[in-house]
Amino acid sequence: MTDYLPDAPWTAREDLAALMAALGEGKARYVGGAVRDTLLGKAIHDVDCATVLTPPAVIRRCEDAGIKTVPTGIDHGTVTAVLPQGNVEITTLRRDVATDGRHATVTYAAEWHEDAARRDFTINALYADPHTLEITDFFGGLADLEAHRVRFIGDAAERIREDHLRILRYFRFQARFGDAPDDTAIRACRDLAHTLKGLSRERVAMELLAILALPDPGATITLMKDVGVLPVILPETQAREIAVLKGLMAQEGTQGVAPDPVRRLGALLPPVPSLAESVAARLRLSRQQRARLVCIAERGPGDGDDPRALAYRNGLVCATDRRLIAGQDVGPIADWEVPRMPLNGGSIIARGIDAGPEVAGIMRAVEALWIAEGFPDQSRVMELLDGVLAQRGTVPSP
Repeated sequence: MTDYLPDAPWTAREDLAALMAALGEGKARYVGGAVRDTLLGKAIHDVDCATVLTPPAVIRRCEDAGIKTVPTGIDHGTVTAVLPQGNVEITTLRRDVATDGRHATVTYAAEWHEDAARRDFTINALYADPHTLEITDFFGGLADLEAHRVRFIGDAAERIREDHLRILRYFRFQARFGDAPDDTAIRACRDLAHTLKGLSRERVAMELLAILALPDPGATITLMKDVGVLPVILPETQAREIAVLKGLMAQEGTQGVAPDPVRRLGALLPPVPSLAESVAARLRLSRQQRARLVCIAERGPGDGDDPRALAYRNGLVCATDRRLIAGQDVGPIADWEVPRMPLNGGSIIARGIDAGPEVAGIMRAVEALWIAEGFPDQSRVMELLDGVLAQRGTVPSP
């Protein structure tokens, strides 16, 4: 029985048909996520192609057809075709010559089977003919898709030794597509978990955040801890923190808040700002992500007292993070626009206060009252200022 890719909007794209015609019949096939996700009825975001043509030949044929190309990964055989309905990466068939767990030296291959054999999982090694949509499956990926099984191509341990990041990729794909974990894969991940220490922190952070961005990664995070993978990349996380993550995920679902990987990473860390700072630095997170992680770690019992005061002091994003983690309603700040305090130092100086530290102290006192009263308008703020000045023994100027 021959299997075919079902009709989908992307397979009928005119710009894709023009690209395939430019490359030549039999010279290219769709591969990877677009094929896999179409078979599963999922939305398609990117289309990738594999081809027997070398990059110079791809560029030449596209130019002859008036299709712009960008050599996005020319050293690895990848050229990107710039198309109106979405760019397409076109990669020449490859096979590994040497690997060291972090980088691979590749050369061009002559056979589709060779290209498939260097891919990580069977469900990622499915090819579809762009003209007939006939699927080529060398390693049982179709059966694995149907069984909701994520399985390495060939020997799992060998594939991980080729690229240690495949451990984290396995758990990401398991969270997305798998039911019961594959015993062979789990054993290899457990045995080789220590190799993750040799990877760049940026690559580890990218995969960890990708896992946390998935709709329901809770069971996978637990599995990663049990297998010994999570202790290598995030030793700060214990069973207590995983329970906090699962509680957060329940709140996101109940309150209709979109999953966020940085928020979820914050839930996986104890509420200790210095520790959050250390983790953010170790994972090479951006300055914005680091600040957010530290703010999440500053959460405490008082966060539930006044949600808008919390948002004013810490920003809407962090306040939302902290209230969700605490299991509190974010409705009061969901569509709220954080106000600016309608008082400045000049207004205080105009009341006869000398410029200097006293002005800042008065400003803080008025601000605290303004927040406590629910952010009233400017006229009320001026009344609060008069009250603060009177308490300090300062007679307001008329």
